[in-house]
Amino acid sequence: MFDAQPLSPPIAVSQERESARPLFDQLHEWIVTVDHKIRIVTYAKPVLKLEPSSTRPQQHAPACMQSGLPPSVSAVGAEHNPPLSFALQSIHVHHPYLAERRITPETAEHFGIGLFAGQGCMQGRVVIPIHDDGGRLVAYAGRALGPADPKYQFPARFRKSLVLFNLHRAAAYGKTVIVVEGFFDCLNVHQAGLPCVVALMGCCLSQHQEQLLQKYFQEVILLLDGDKAGRSAGAAIAARLCSKMSTRLVEIPAGSQPDQLGADQIRCLCIPGYF
Repeated sequence: MFDAQPLSPPIAVSQERESARPLFDQLHEWIVTVDHKIRIVTYAKPVLKLEPSSTRPQQHAPACMQSGLPPSVSAVGAEHNPPLSFALQSIHVHHPYLAERRITPETAEHFGIGLFAGQGCMQGRVVIPIHDDGGRLVAYAGRALGPADPKYQFPARFRKSLVLFNLHRAAAYGKTVIVVEGFFDCLNVHQAGLPCVVALMGCCLSQHQEQLLQKYFQEVILLLDGDKAGRSAGAAIAARLCSKMSTRLVEIPAGSQPDQLGADQIRCLCIPGYF
């Protein structure tokens, strides 16, 4: 980042250089303007709370749900997702879709998920806030209610490989963590009374996610989907982790997912000697 300062005029300036001064002044003004905007966006700390549409026109994130950094200054390859500079409002935790997925209003409130009634690319989707391990809001995932494409909408610059969903909460509940694939798997395990659970947001474990597991936990319980992809991924992840930390691979019934299991089933699978 640079701070453009006005240049002191030379004592003697040739007529040729003097004729170029309007162009220089215009360029200098543009640089100062751009620099001013960048500094405001980069270092603004407060989260922008959007007021309800009933009191003022609806404000919302850009169509691509970008981070607070404009594209021109987003650090390519940086090992973090920049925090968002806004928080969505008008999120309804009592939507019937959540009940269909067996998510209680209490759980929805705890995780901040619900139908987004505002404007933008997340409109009409169930939004799920995603935080980094420091608890900073870095993205929203938007789940379509019907057979829309894509089923999950993510911000254009968001990198799932740098985050474990729910890690900032799970780390406070002990050193043994349950690892699942999806958001609703995570919510269901939490509802079963096992709050130390994180989601990969897929069936692949990135190197950065592996480092996060090692940093915050001593034991991992892999509770991935019961389909071919989930079982293959579970075996591969277990092979990677077993030499670095205590690892237990749990196989659920074929063709099922953790979000389809009952609370007692989850406890039986994850807690040795539960019954």
